[in-house]
Amino acid sequence: MEKTGPNAEQIEYWNEAAGPRWVAMQNALDAQIAPFGHAVQERLGPSPGEHVLDVGCGCGQTSLELARRVTPSGSVTGLDISAVMLARARDRAAAAGLGNATFVQADAQTHAFPTPHDALFSRFGVMFFSDPPAAFANLGRALRSGARLGFVCWQSLQRNPWMLLPMMAAAQHLTMAPPPATDAPGPFAFADDARVRGILESAGFRDVAFEPLERTVMIGGPGASLDQAVEFMSQMGPAAAAFKDATPAARAAAAVAIRDSFRPHHGDDGVRMGSAVWIVTARRP
Repeated sequence: MEKTGPNAEQIEYWNEAAGPRWVAMQNALDAQIAPFGHAVQERLGPSPGEHVLDVGCGCGQTSLELARRVTPSGSVTGLDISAVMLARARDRAAAAGLGNATFVQADAQTHAFPTPHDALFSRFGVMFFSDPPAAFANLGRALRSGARLGFVCWQSLQRNPWMLLPMMAAAQHLTMAPPPATDAPGPFAFADDARVRGILESAGFRDVAFEPLERTVMIGGPGASLDQAVEFMSQMGPAAAAFKDATPAARAAAAVAIRDSFRPHHGDDGVRMGSAVWIVTARRP
């Protein structure tokens, strides 16, 4: 995929930096965020025979789950900008024998979708567009009249201590990048429900609804030790870039600080901390 177009920075990031890390930590990530995808799928209600678009499908866990729900005659198209993540998704689909799941490397903001879909799904995959109104207008053209939309996105960083606390701990020892603007592409770009409602309605969606969901997450997956949870956050959390650029001494000090922030939340089943998301649903007229 050419590193051009309105989301060139994200294309480079998810192919060269984040994508390989996601593949390496796929099992832990799947276990940690799977419940959020399941919650959206229940609201979306995909049924046999439907054709579903999975935006930001990553390594394919959600696409394969959706593919099982729409068999025998339905299909799922998983869309992502990361070649390395899509390669893993294709391998998983082949291993599962799910021929009704196909994967396309493309930018959802600009891709010309050939076939109308019955539903659009995304698990943390729609917060990274440079121009969200344009992206959702384009995605709307991929849906038939009456199609449903369902996605999950993070609420604000302040309402997600599983990311905030270790980031604050690491910041005592690492040089952190300044926080992005609240509407800049990134994990928390859709925290403001009023803004997201405006984006969706301007793109032509109707019956837009937001359901707040708070639940604990298992950092690094169920059963992770303190050291495993620290390693996970040093690779995948908001401090990952700072870890990469820091001296060995600073990395070691930051790891100790994160470990200390996790200690009160560690039990026999792993490290549990709070999170808050929006489950967003809408309809294409």
